[in-house]
Amino acid sequence: MVIGDGILTPCISDSIVWISAAILVGLFMVQRFGAGKVGYTFAPILCIWFLFISGIGVYNFIKYDPTVLKALNPKYIIDYFKRNSLDAWISLGGVILATTGAEALFADLGHFSVWSIQISMCCVVYPSITIAYIGQASFLRKNNDLVGDTFYKSIPGPVYWPMFVVSVLAAIIASQSLISDFLHNPTIPLSRVLPLCEIVHTSPKYAGQVYVPEVNYILMLACLGVTLGFRTTAKIGNAFGIAVVFVMSITSCLLVLIMIMVWKSSLLYIIGYVVVIGFVELIYLSSVLYKFKEGGYLPLAFATILMAIMLLWNYVYKRKYYYELNNKISPERLKEIATNEKICRIPGLAMFYSELVQGIPPIFEHYVKNVPAMHSVLIFVSKKSLPISSIPVEERFLFRRIDTDGVNVYRCVARYGYRDARSEEEPFEKILIERLKDFIREDLAVNEGERLEAVAREIEVLDQACFSGVVYLIGESEVVAKQGSNLVKKIVIDQAYNFMKKNLRQSNMMLDIPHARMLKVGMIYEL
Repeated sequence: MVIGDGILTPCISDSIVWISAAILVGLFMVQRFGAGKVGYTFAPILCIWFLFISGIGVYNFIKYDPTVLKALNPKYIIDYFKRNSLDAWISLGGVILATTGAEALFADLGHFSVWSIQISMCCVVYPSITIAYIGQASFLRKNNDLVGDTFYKSIPGPVYWPMFVVSVLAAIIASQSLISDFLHNPTIPLSRVLPLCEIVHTSPKYAGQVYVPEVNYILMLACLGVTLGFRTTAKIGNAFGIAVVFVMSITSCLLVLIMIMVWKSSLLYIIGYVVVIGFVELIYLSSVLYKFKEGGYLPLAFATILMAIMLLWNYVYKRKYYYELNNKISPERLKEIATNEKICRIPGLAMFYSELVQGIPPIFEHYVKNVPAMHSVLIFVSKKSLPISSIPVEERFLFRRIDTDGVNVYRCVARYGYRDARSEEEPFEKILIERLKDFIREDLAVNEGERLEAVAREIEVLDQACFSGVVYLIGESEVVAKQGSNLVKKIVIDQAYNFMKKNLRQSNMMLDIPHARMLKVGMIYEL
C-alpha cells in the first residue's frame, strides 16, 4: 500500500497533466543523488513553506472570523452527522486527505532519527498545518462560494506569486519524500522476496538511504501512466485516500503485534488501543472504500500485483534453497570426490560461488561428474552483505579448511558492508589470496619445525595455482516443476518464475566477476 501511496502522491501534485508529467520525469532523475542530498536541498524550502502557510493562516483568522475556534467543540461534528447522515459519512473520504503524509512517518525512520521526527512534527508541521486550516475555515465563513479553490483564493495579493512558487516546490518535495520511503531498504534481504536488483546506498551513515535504479524507473513509468490515464485529481484523490487509510490501518495492526510480543503491554491497554484507534480507522476505511469504482481500486491493484510477485518469487526461492540444503555434499562425500583416482587434478585455482554458507552445493558434484577434473586449489566462496556501512579489509574474509586429506579445499565467506565496493584499487582476488595465506599460517598450529615446513609447502601450492591461472565457477541452476506436479505449480515455477529470472539482472552482474575468467555450470533442480 505504501507503493500505491508512493505512486499516487507525485501524481496528485499538479492539476495540469503535461506539467505534472514533466515535473515527474525531473523528480525521478534526481533520485540517484540520494535522499540525504536531495533532503538537504529541499529543507530550506520546507521551512519557508511552513512559515508561509502558518502566517497566512493567522492573517485569515484575524481578518475574517476568529469565532471559527468554536468548531473545536465535538458537538458540531455530532450535529453535522445528524443533519447529513449518509452524505456526512461519505465526506470523510475527503477529510482523510487532510491527514496525508502522517502515514509515511514510519518509513522516515530510515532517513531521520526518532527525536528529529518527533520535534519537527510536534513543533513545526502539526501547528503550521492546523493554523493554516483554521485560517482557511475563517476565510470560508465569509467566502463560502470559493470552496473549490480555497487555498489560492485565501492568499493575500502581495504574497500570491511567492506562495505559488513555494507551493509547487513543496508539492515536489512531498512527492520526493514518498518516493524515498518507497525505495526504503527493507529489513528482509531483497533477494528472498524480489528478483535481483541493483541497490545503491547513497549515504555512508544511514543504511535506509538507497537508490534502486530498476525500481525508480518502474515507479516513474507507473506515475506517468496514472497521471496521463486518470488526468483528473478527483479520481487520483479517491485512490490516494484508500492507499493512505490502508497504510494507517495495517501499521496499527502491526503495532498491536509489537505491543503484545515486544512491549508486553497489559491486555486492557491493548484492548483500549484497538477499540479507540480501530474504531476511528474503520470509519474512515469504510468511507474511502465507497469510492472504490471511481479510482479507488488502483492502489489495491498495485498491492495485489506486487504481493503476487513477492509470494511467487519467495515460494520458489525457499524451495530452491531447501533443495540445495537437503542435497548438499557432505565433507565425507567431498573427500571421496577429491581422492578419487578417476578425477584428474589440473593446475590452477578455482573459486566456486555458492549461496550456501554451510556445506557444498549439489551443483559441484554435477560439475565433477560431467567434467571429471578438479583444480589443484579449490575455494568455495559465498558473498554476504551485512547491514553496516563498511567492513575493514582485514576482517572481510572468513576461511575454513575442508578436511580432504591434504587436498587443498577451502570455504570462504566474503562479507561486505553496503558501502564496500570492489575496485581496481582494492582487487578482490589479490586480497582474498593474501588473507588465505594468513589463515594458513594461523591454522597450521603444530610444533615449530613441522609448522614452518607445512606452511611453506601449502603456500607454495597456492602460489603455483595462482600462477597457473584463476577461474571463477558460477553455479547456474535452472528450476522446473518435477514430474507429477499439479498445473498451478507448473505455471508458477516453469513459466512465471523462469520468465522473471531470464528477463532481469543476472547473478554474475551482482557479483562483479571478470567475464574473461568466468565459467557457468548449469544444473536443473526438480522442485
